[in-house]
Amino acid sequence: MSSIRPLIPLLIAAGILLGGNGLQGTLIALRGAQEGFAPSTIGLMGTAYFGGFLLGCLAISRIMKAVGHVRAFSALAAIASAGTLLLVLMIDPATWSAIRFASGFCFAGLFTVIESWLNSGVANRDRARVLALYRIVDIGAVTGAQFLIPIFGADGFSVFAVMSIMITLSLVPVSLGDRSNPVPPADVRLDLGRVWRISPVGVIGCVAVGITNSAFRTLSPVYAEQIGMSVTDVVTFVSAGIIGGALIQYPLGYLSDRWERRAVLLMTTACALGAALALVFFAGAGPLANFALVFIFGSFAMPLFSLSAAHANDRAGKDEFVLVNAALMLFYSFGAIGGPFAASTAMEWFGPRYLFAFSAVIYAALIAIIVHRMLTRRSVPAEQRGRFTALLRTSTAFARLARRRDDTRHGDDGR
Repeated sequence: MSSIRPLIPLLIAAGILLGGNGLQGTLIALRGAQEGFAPSTIGLMGTAYFGGFLLGCLAISRIMKAVGHVRAFSALAAIASAGTLLLVLMIDPATWSAIRFASGFCFAGLFTVIESWLNSGVANRDRARVLALYRIVDIGAVTGAQFLIPIFGADGFSVFAVMSIMITLSLVPVSLGDRSNPVPPADVRLDLGRVWRISPVGVIGCVAVGITNSAFRTLSPVYAEQIGMSVTDVVTFVSAGIIGGALIQYPLGYLSDRWERRAVLLMTTACALGAALALVFFAGAGPLANFALVFIFGSFAMPLFSLSAAHANDRAGKDEFVLVNAALMLFYSFGAIGGPFAASTAMEWFGPRYLFAFSAVIYAALIAIIVHRMLTRRSVPAEQRGRFTALLRTSTAFARLARRRDDTRHGDDGR
């Protein structure tokens, strides 16, 4: 794991940045509910964010090609920081939706820069564990940032200023401390068909996770508020799900580095499905039961993107990491655009618990697809394919040599 050392400044920057973004997502939902916005309106803000996210995925390869990883990161973080301050200056659903669209564009680029940077610096044998560390940083930062809401309050200017400061400070480690800046991509064409051929399960997994995780992150504060929780309990509920994901990221990554990744992805999705159903049928309105069950839900829902991405990156060539990670972010955004609005509509029609019923349906579909792919296509990572091919060629060469010697020996006997 020594390959992680050059990437430590990037992980520090990611932690600061992701903490600010995670705080913004919760605050938008909570402050919107306090301002009287309907759940569907808050869901549309989530859809706007992921609409910008999709556009950012399409543009980021060209931006990195033009200016490199560090400058792309710096420009996008500066825009995101400015947008955060605009949120508190203009409290209006349409204005917030426009700002969230711009934020989505920026964060899609920032996440793609970070993840392509990480994947370019590690080998397949360490990939899932490094991505798990990144997700632990992500989840830990988001969890800690949630508790700034009770400290500063959701109804003032201070918490928005803190978010802006966090996003701005993420520039410091990348600009001053990093020495692992990879070469900008030579090919800026986003070939979704190529990424699909590399890993259909990785693509479908990212779409499914985009649907469910975006719904959870956008609407879990609304769910908690609608079943009667206080502001502190809302923050604790959201944090419990995120903490669960942080604790199990690395063990699952370690396991998937040693087992067949799709088998681990299947097991994890099945556990997320079970936890979602438990929240629907057994959580009730009590805070403690909801905290415990959302902790279990987050433990298995949050790592699904890392497992799907590791599975796809195993099959990517050395010059395809930017392509694969930009495409996976794009596929994630395809799902994330519809997730918050669809889930919020289900909540308005049937009640807050249908946030998790909605997720359960998506997990069930993903399980069916993974099982189908495992039955129809065996998984062999690129490194293993290379070793197997070399072994096969060596064995074939020895067999030919043995046949020639045997033919020669038989020829000598004939003479």
